[in-house]
Amino acid sequence: MQHWRAPSKQVPYHLEILLTTSEPILFCWSGGKDSAMALHTLLQQKQFHVAALLTTVTEGYDRIAMHGVRRELLHRQADSLHLPLHEVSIPPHCVNPIYEARMEQALRLFYCQAVRKVAFGDIFLEDLRAYREKNLARICMTALFPIWKRNTRELIRYFHEQHFRAIAACVDSKVLDPSFAGRELNESFFRDLPPHADPCGENGEFHTFVFDGPIFQSPIPVRTGEVVNRDGFVFCDLLPQLEEATK
Repeated sequence: MQHWRAPSKQVPYHLEILLTTSEPILFCWSGGKDSAMALHTLLQQKQFHVAALLTTVTEGYDRIAMHGVRRELLHRQADSLHLPLHEVSIPPHCVNPIYEARMEQALRLFYCQAVRKVAFGDIFLEDLRAYREKNLARICMTALFPIWKRNTRELIRYFHEQHFRAIAACVDSKVLDPSFAGRELNESFFRDLPPHADPCGENGEFHTFVFDGPIFQSPIPVRTGEVVNRDGFVFCDLLPQLEEATK
């Protein structure tokens, strides 16, 4: 099942001009920091424009798959990015054949709209890259990896230099203490990370929600809620916050 959601604001005039001269791509958006840095990198390359964000959402929970972030916050990100959002619904504990079938259905919709490339925020997992490229090749599409093989410590420095802000929405309790869930990714967060944890959480140590940065028209007001442990993964429920409440 797919859900299409257009951006709530009109595309600025300078972007309308860009759309006529650059190649359309689809961007696999998780709502986290690696997606944000990859999107930021792509938006600075004039040969591409993002036709839409593509996000998997878990049926019955209305949350971003894996990250556990509420759909409302996903929608607020898309609105602030001024980009259309295409959601692909998948069942809880989704098996690969179902995931692949629903993703292929969504990708074919964009293939029919002359989109031939899909971008991802992956950094160094070779098996995941090969899996994505293999699935895309079946429908004559190719993958882009804007931050591939970037040093993860350097990426975190770049993340802070560009004034991105994010919260850890989910942590793997086998790797990190549950207290990391709900913490902002500031200097103390990375100082407290154990040496065996990748700074970008590329091995699944933690997942994040980005609420501010240069790609957004305005920050997404958010606050932390209940923290729960589900099968060893600790989720901090992130709640939309009225902008008036932050003033």
